[in-house]
Amino acid sequence: MNCNLFLFALLCLSMICALFFAVKLWQTKQSLSVIKEALEDIKAGNLNRRVLAKENDRTKQICHDINMITLNNQTQFIRQQQSEASYKRLMTSLSHDAKTPLASLVGYLEAVTGGLVTGEEKEAYILIASEKAHQLKGFIESLFEWVKLDAGEQTYHFEQLDLNELTRSIIADWIPTWENSHFKYEIEIPETEYWMDIDIHAYTRILNNLFQNILKHSDGNRLTLRITEEESLAQIEVSDNGIGILPSSLPHIFERMYQCDDSRLADGNGLGLAIVKELVSAHKGKIKAESAPSAGVTFTITFRKAL
Repeated sequence: MNCNLFLFALLCLSMICALFFAVKLWQTKQSLSVIKEALEDIKAGNLNRRVLAKENDRTKQICHDINMITLNNQTQFIRQQQSEASYKRLMTSLSHDAKTPLASLVGYLEAVTGGLVTGEEKEAYILIASEKAHQLKGFIESLFEWVKLDAGEQTYHFEQLDLNELTRSIIADWIPTWENSHFKYEIEIPETEYWMDIDIHAYTRILNNLFQNILKHSDGNRLTLRITEEESLAQIEVSDNGIGILPSSLPHIFERMYQCDDSRLADGNGLGLAIVKELVSAHKGKIKAESAPSAGVTFTITFRKAL
């Protein structure tokens, strides 16, 4: 009797276990069916699809991993779309920036070669054509430099140099331009030496681009450069007293080909400040801009001095 009761209890327990595992198997199959359907939907291009799982579901970790992979793919897809849109804007802007001075240059040269102008007017046309040619040359040089930077093909030759002395040398080349343009300048560079690892060409390009931006776009008449130090850091401030930049545009001015309605930025090709940011980063430095409308702009570059 006891043996039969034991066998009956064992049979019932076995049936319960079998039923339990059957239910679990059915639930797992249902979950896998949902996952399969979701994967097919994602494969078809629906990156918004997510797989839901209950807290005690055995497929919970798989669902989580699928959702994370889908989210990452969605993020990459959005970035790719943004990059393609940015590239299209870049091509449109580059085409416009190249065509405008080129068309103007051709027009002036055709007037000269066609005999439409003579004497002093002819000389004036030739001078304007020369200016347009140099403008186009500068644009092409900036474009080539940006392409090399963007592709990671720019090579650098870093050497330990005195930042202050190198800055003085670069400024000396600009003084005739500022004076001819009736541009006031105030320079504050310490007599002490600030040694750091510098690529001469890159650092020269950084200052040249900032000076050109201020001279051409600030609509002001004063430039200030100040170098200071704080512990192991050297700080270079370049500022103007011009029209400034709108707060809405300020976070974007170092972006490639950024277009905005500010008159300060509307006339440029959008490469100069983007190149500055890349070259500063190559020196493991940081750059920021502070401004307000009609209050000028201050560019601040921070470099780490050599130990």
